[in-house]
Amino acid sequence: MKKLLTLLLFSVVSTYAQKAEEKVTFTAKIANRNSDSIVIRSGRNFTKTIKINNKGEFQDSFDVATGLYQFFDGSESTTLFLKNGYNLKLTMDAKEFDESIVYSGKGSKENNFLAQKALSDENFEKELEDLLQKDEATFKSALDKKSNNDLSKLEGSGLDEKLVGFLKPSIPMESKMLLEYYNQKLAAKKLEGIASPSFDYENHKGGKTKLEDLRGKYVYIDVWATWCGPCRAEIPHLKKVEEKYHGKNIEFVSISVDVDKDHEKWKKFVTEKQLGGIQLFADKNWNSDFIKAFGIDSIPRFLLIDPNGKVIKADAARPSSPQLTELLDSLLK
Repeated sequence: MKKLLTLLLFSVVSTYAQKAEEKVTFTAKIANRNSDSIVIRSGRNFTKTIKINNKGEFQDSFDVATGLYQFFDGSESTTLFLKNGYNLKLTMDAKEFDESIVYSGKGSKENNFLAQKALSDENFEKELEDLLQKDEATFKSALDKKSNNDLSKLEGSGLDEKLVGFLKPSIPMESKMLLEYYNQKLAAKKLEGIASPSFDYENHKGGKTKLEDLRGKYVYIDVWATWCGPCRAEIPHLKKVEEKYHGKNIEFVSISVDVDKDHEKWKKFVTEKQLGGIQLFADKNWNSDFIKAFGIDSIPRFLLIDPNGKVIKADAARPSSPQLTELLDSLLK
């Protein structure tokens, strides 16, 4: 669930087109870097890869449309507000990613605000699991409190008016989406303990695989697609979980809901990324019976089935969440 609110933010805002008169200059010094490059991305419209030297430093200049961007270091991500003319300097320790981010230079006020917002959102997300167990009135009250607090911080902040324009309407939308998330969790909970719907899908290694073939083992299912950024971000974590429980009484199944025209893209992606577990391709993408039976309309989505084919979790924790390994440790003793 980590950074759920960041994902929601990117789903309700967009960049603002602006003629480039100056470029953004972006300089960084990153301790304990996770990779030898970083990626700055805005949807499908903008992707910038910047190499990091052995000292964890980089400097680059490039044109942008004013707006929000994702900064990805190969393991973690944060939100940037970029505008031509900014001269932004970042210092960070990748081992304490969100907690250590500090910006200086032109544009630092806006980006330090976003870094602090990310920490605040992360703290709220830690409470979210408990809040999801409460009644709807209690959950709504917590959302209202967060919305009022976020609006209070934003008003009179002196931030760039474009950033305020992006963030202000996102606050009520965030509450609406979290309430929908609450209702999704509530619907998923009603499926727990019942016999799981089945599937019979094409296996990347050949032939077809159905749920009954895996009877006698726990089955952790990842519903994903090659085009889904959050799905792809979970892949390194999923590989680690698969490695941790290798040889245990559990199968890891990934079901792609890519459309038929992307079938070859899926096959190539699985091969090139050396994806483990059982890789399946749903027969009718979003309209597949198994997908509809679980009410899946957003991805990634994770499910956990017991050895008898009954649903343990219809909306299970992500591989990146410690809650998943805690649950699997308790089951796979």
